[in-house]
Amino acid sequence: MTTTMTSVPGGRPSSGARAALARPAVWGWISFDFAAQPFFTVVITFVFGPYFVSQLAPDPATGQTWWAGAGTVSALTVAVLAPILGAIADGAGPRKPFIAAFALVKIAALCLLWTAAPGSSLLAAATLVILATIAAELSIVLNDAMIPQLVPKEAVGVVSNVAWGIGYVGGLIALFATLFFLAASPSTGLTVAGLHPLFDLDPATGEGARATGPLSALWYLVFVLPMFLLVPDRAPPSLPARGAVRRGFDEFAGTLRELRARPALARFLIARLLYQDGVNGVLLLGGAFAAGLFGWSITESGVFGIMLVLAAIVGCGFAGVLDRYCGSKAVVMVSIVSLIVATVGIISTTTTSSLFGLLDFTGMQSAGGFFARPAEKVYLLFGGLIGIAFGPVQASSRSWLAQSVAVEEAGRWFGLYALTGRVTSFLAPLSVAVVTGIAASLTGPTTASRIGMAALIVFLVAGFLVLLTTRDPRRGEWDNASLSAGSDASRS
Repeated sequence: MTTTMTSVPGGRPSSGARAALARPAVWGWISFDFAAQPFFTVVITFVFGPYFVSQLAPDPATGQTWWAGAGTVSALTVAVLAPILGAIADGAGPRKPFIAAFALVKIAALCLLWTAAPGSSLLAAATLVILATIAAELSIVLNDAMIPQLVPKEAVGVVSNVAWGIGYVGGLIALFATLFFLAASPSTGLTVAGLHPLFDLDPATGEGARATGPLSALWYLVFVLPMFLLVPDRAPPSLPARGAVRRGFDEFAGTLRELRARPALARFLIARLLYQDGVNGVLLLGGAFAAGLFGWSITESGVFGIMLVLAAIVGCGFAGVLDRYCGSKAVVMVSIVSLIVATVGIISTTTTSSLFGLLDFTGMQSAGGFFARPAEKVYLLFGGLIGIAFGPVQASSRSWLAQSVAVEEAGRWFGLYALTGRVTSFLAPLSVAVVTGIAASLTGPTTASRIGMAALIVFLVAGFLVLLTTRDPRRGEWDNASLSAGSDASRS
């Protein structure tokens, strides 16, 4: 299926977004994000991950080492496989069979997480998480590559932000269900809602956290079905499977060479490599920084996470409109500026002041309850700004790429896009760790933590500066002659 892409350079976009969102196939594509997000929300971030570190492992240090190792192995594997898989999928034609195969791996691995009881093998649990993560991430590459064939260029930004926001809704529902009905505190035996967990799940053995694996698997199985049923796939090619694989490797090499002929696309991918590292670092370390600064418990950290997800849903809603009228470049750059401001705000906040002392809370009384201190409330505001920005910066980055490539080449470019988001993902947290360690030898631990977090600003600013001189995708990157030349280069 090939859809003609139309846009209005320099003017207001057409009603293509409304027309696109009225099509069942587009909502089938959006359903993939709704199906996929709970795995990242409840398994990786808020429930099973903390359980892995604090209960499954013999001690938190060992757990953190294994969990970080699992994330590193997953990220590097996806970085290597994604661009090659995208090129193979372009040559093989239909993408749904690949997604179905990865779904089987992901669902099986998640169901087996139920066996990860305290005292069981860390290696086995980490391997299951790695398999599920790799399958999930590679499926996302293939699903993202289908958007150019579904909607016109001027509608891509709206649809991408709507999908991202609805994905967060799915993650939020799954998180609420887990915290309210499944995962209880080992000390009280009750959930956040003060209820006994369903199915008599035993918190002492982490059954509530372990249940997030089968829950995410069932969620994915049910809600990914509209994508398989409603989204049209590409026709099978004339190439046999072996020929598609060989062509995939050849086209990946050609894609790297082709970047020289597509400078705007190359600059965008370089910029994303930089700012996405900063985004990942802010998401990974922002909550931990607050927990260390204010002494937050797991409950307070979880509530903070819920607030960020709610803010992200709102942010994606507004960003969809902004993307439609101003373009993906505007959304990405505004989001990066918001993240820079929020990060500066975070590192300038202490228990008694914020904004480097401009806001002084000395002598002010705590209100009591969650986030009682004035400094915590200010921190929540900066956290909300992060939440509003981190969904749109990723959704509109996806939109940017979709507007920059042709339908028949989307797989290989989205594969390379995944590589730029993963291959250097260790640099931001590593930079924070190194800078914090150096600063700790010169200052106190709290000051060192703030100085270390400031390293993230370098990645965000660097990405922003590269984007400043990168052409807006709505203007088009090449004419037919250069496109033909680029296609010839990819086949050479």
